[in-house]
Amino acid sequence: MDAEVIVALSALVGTIIGSGGGIVISAKLTNYRIAQLEKKVDKHNNFAERVPLLEAECKRQNKRLEKLEEKIEII
Repeated sequence: MDAEVIVALSALVGTIIGSGGGIVISAKLTNYRIAQLEKKVDKHNNFAERVPLLEAECKRQNKRLEKLEEKIEII
């Protein structure tokens, strides 16, 4: 074979390996970032579930305080 053909084939193989490696690394990075975003969303969802419970508890405490204030005014 001519030297030019060998150089061209080795350049082709190097390009294929480099491109394939870049694609694999990029896919791994994308998957990692998606996993991190999923963790953040899970935290947010947990927070969104707890807020209504906290609001209800706050309303109960406010009613209890009002009753206590009424009793103090009577005394």
